[in-house]
Amino acid sequence: MPGERPPQQGGSQPYHPPQAYQAGAVRRPRTGARTTPRTRKARLRVAKADPWSVMKVSFLLSIALGICTIVAAAVLWMVMDAMGVFSTVGGTISEATGSNESNGFDLQAFLSLPRVLIFTTIIAVIDVVLATALATLGAFIYNLSAGFVGGVELTLAEDE
Repeated sequence: MPGERPPQQGGSQPYHPPQAYQAGAVRRPRTGARTTPRTRKARLRVAKADPWSVMKVSFLLSIALGICTIVAAAVLWMVMDAMGVFSTVGGTISEATGSNESNGFDLQAFLSLPRVLIFTTIIAVIDVVLATALATLGAFIYNLSAGFVGGVELTLAEDE
């Protein structure tokens, strides 16, 4: 019958299944075995980019970039004001544009900190809207082109 063992010929010795390692045996490395760690590699393909996910990530990154732009503009304005750039250049411009009756153009009033920060904030908001829209549009275009050519292939490596 299937699954039944054939009768043993000696009958006196019990059956011992083959063992990979005997008890107490020390495993020795094979000759020519690797001593350096093996690197596993996987080839992956980015077949589709979710436009909603791309929009969320690009929105957050452009918000962070907008905040950095506003802070950088404020710090740059404060440094330039502390160095006296606005007063020196403003004095030169008012002398060049002034006449006997008027003082000329007042650069310091035109480039005041609140006015510069308002302008920078407007530029940052426009940048947030445009960057988010362009990244989302880029995801749609990527999905269309990935349908034709298969997407971008990446090779990822993992060290053990």
